[in-house]
Amino acid sequence: MDLSQSNTAKNLEAAFGGESMANRKYLFFAEVTRKLGMSELSKLFKETANQETEHAFAHFRLLHPELIVDDPAKLSEEEKKAIAARCLELAIEGETYEYTTMYPGFAAEAKADKDSDAVAEFDAQTAESKEHATMFHTAAKNFGLLTHIEQHHAQQYTEALGALDGKAAVPKAASEDPAMQKWICRQCSMIYDPTVGDPDSGIAPGTPFAEIPEDWYCPICGAKKSLFIVYQEAIAA
Repeated sequence: MDLSQSNTAKNLEAAFGGESMANRKYLFFAEVTRKLGMSELSKLFKETANQETEHAFAHFRLLHPELIVDDPAKLSEEEKKAIAARCLELAIEGETYEYTTMYPGFAAEAKADKDSDAVAEFDAQTAESKEHATMFHTAAKNFGLLTHIEQHHAQQYTEALGALDGKAAVPKAASEDPAMQKWICRQCSMIYDPTVGDPDSGIAPGTPFAEIPEDWYCPICGAKKSLFIVYQEAIAA
């Protein structure tokens, strides 16, 4: 019986999303309270976050019973490969949706919001309009950056899926021109493209990574410049 379109399946998806979101929020709160010196409160948030993870896993197991592994020793190599392949297929599906639909759509809506009510209010010089304009501009920028990040994730999963099937790794290389080399953040996978730069941070388009000030930081996660490495792209056939 196909339950994929049932209300229960939809509710499980919603519950999984809610528990997953709670986990990340509580981990964020744990970090905030840790910085405030409230170690016991931070510990409480972390413990609760772990519990929310277990709740989310329980929902996900019901949604995807094909991924449940009770005794790995009883699985053949082909069965193990099939389960791993299914994990990668689901990951590719999610990342592809994010970079082809979700973030491009969010970016367009953020720009539309910025260009309408927020801009009108900004012209009136109200404090609220300034806050809105800044928020919408930042959101549009971040959604644009995240589009490339999720595309990178999808490519990684696709290559891993191919490796399971015995396919050779896709040859990659960085640009031979140092001035045109892209760099990727090891913490969040944000990709710095010198042709685009980072205008919001004062980095003009055409600025090589080596010429970026050392106090520059990742616009997505705040990582230091030193946490970036040269980004290697697939070599065109």
